[in-house]
Amino acid sequence: MDVKPDKSPVRIRAVPAVSRAVAILRLLGKAKEPMGVNAIAQALGLIPSTCLHILRTLVQERLISVDIDTKRYRLGMGVLALARSAREANAFPLTVQAGLDRLSSKWGVTAIGVDVTDQEQMVVVALARSSLPFRLHVDVGSVFPALLSATGRLVAAFGGQPVSELKRRYQKLRWDKPLDFAAWYKEVVFAHKNHYSIDRNTYIAGLNIIAVPVLDDADHITHTIVCASLADQLSKPQQLKLIAAMQAESRLLTRPKLE
Repeated sequence: MDVKPDKSPVRIRAVPAVSRAVAILRLLGKAKEPMGVNAIAQALGLIPSTCLHILRTLVQERLISVDIDTKRYRLGMGVLALARSAREANAFPLTVQAGLDRLSSKWGVTAIGVDVTDQEQMVVVALARSSLPFRLHVDVGSVFPALLSATGRLVAAFGGQPVSELKRRYQKLRWDKPLDFAAWYKEVVFAHKNHYSIDRNTYIAGLNIIAVPVLDDADHITHTIVCASLADQLSKPQQLKLIAAMQAESRLLTRPKLE
């Protein structure tokens, strides 16, 4: 039976109240201190009265909380409950954790599970810290632009975006030791061919960051497994053995394709 594809694109109507509520949540999530109504409204270009109505609704839903004395707002515990539910509904953090623990324990690296289903940003969803005396400033829930570091090369390699779009997005990134786009894109091509990438001392000075992809049945990237170490911690043969171990962990997470 032949099924004709629907050529008409799905039209998504903007719902301003929802967009504004999400913008407020994101703003408060980034803010280091609670914020007042006027500061929130000004930051987002909202009318203060409209902003206040949305804030009151979010307080009622426990997604944000308000200090009665200072009239300042911050994220509420309801957001944590939603995050916990999302984590429990997504099998990847649970299934990858044992592998991250193995990698971290054997190789002395910080091992990270990353969700890249949203190609605009990557989210850390699982973590096993190194026992060595260095600390990578990352926690579960940390969010970064999707094209950064070793994971970013894999997102570019397996995400299906045109080179022109990658170049536009790449130019907005911040690195400790930035590469020019041509050099970076050569590493993207390498990543696609070899199914791993290495950020050598460029995103964060003094660190090597290795990533391998987790692909779906259509060979689109959904997650990455990442290992971070000091730049001189592992020899090249050790790095290659670590990459092989990471790829083995990735294969355990990938459903076998039907022949």
